[in-house]
Amino acid sequence: MYTIFWVGVRMEEQDRSDDQIRKTKITPDYLENPTGSVLIETGKTKVICTAMVEESLPPWIEHNDEMEQGWLTARYGMLPGSGESRIRRERRGAKGRTKEIQRLIGRCLRTSIDLEKLGPRTIWIDCDVIQADGGTRTASITGSWVALRLAIDRLLKDDILDEDPIIRQIAATSVGLVDNKILLDLAYKEDFSAQVDMNVVMDSDGNYVEIQASGEESVFDRKQHYKMLDYAEKGVKELINIQKNALS
Repeated sequence: MYTIFWVGVRMEEQDRSDDQIRKTKITPDYLENPTGSVLIETGKTKVICTAMVEESLPPWIEHNDEMEQGWLTARYGMLPGSGESRIRRERRGAKGRTKEIQRLIGRCLRTSIDLEKLGPRTIWIDCDVIQADGGTRTASITGSWVALRLAIDRLLKDDILDEDPIIRQIAATSVGLVDNKILLDLAYKEDFSAQVDMNVVMDSDGNYVEIQASGEESVFDRKQHYKMLDYAEKGVKELINIQKNALS
């Protein structure tokens, strides 16, 4: 097996600096039927994120008299044509990586909403990757928050909700160590050859929601860790502004 190292410039965009996110665009109300929907494009990665509301609760909440709250859950999937080779559909439920990403998206978004104010209803977040070039989970979180915001705005407009349950704005990006160089917002080839890979979810106040970091057959020190967090914070701030512009 050969290890490919990329030196000097970013792989897919020669004019992108090490601490710069890929060109990112969020298109709101991308689909007609969902309560909230967006298409998020970051580099070559494209994800459709939808938020749909059900006026019911999962049985484990509905049958628990001590819990008076709504619920939010997430699903994630890569369409067969989203990668360079055909990706098989997971017909018997999510497994492995897919399940882990679904849980990540769901728990991050639940930090952004007061479930008691949501009332006895469920919000389903669905993230469908239609083209993958790295960062699909972070793009899903960033796009899904906008879809959630659009869905809540519609519930408020239709007088289904009396009070806004959204309590914070969140976004996510990736950062990694590639050929001993720290890079922000990794494309697939960068992620594939990364010595260290990190996903960072933050809110608009600069607080951390979740950090996932691992050495890919390598290690990293505290100085590198802090620099990666600095890069991630810069990237998330830019994504927060892109979210705001999409909603405006």
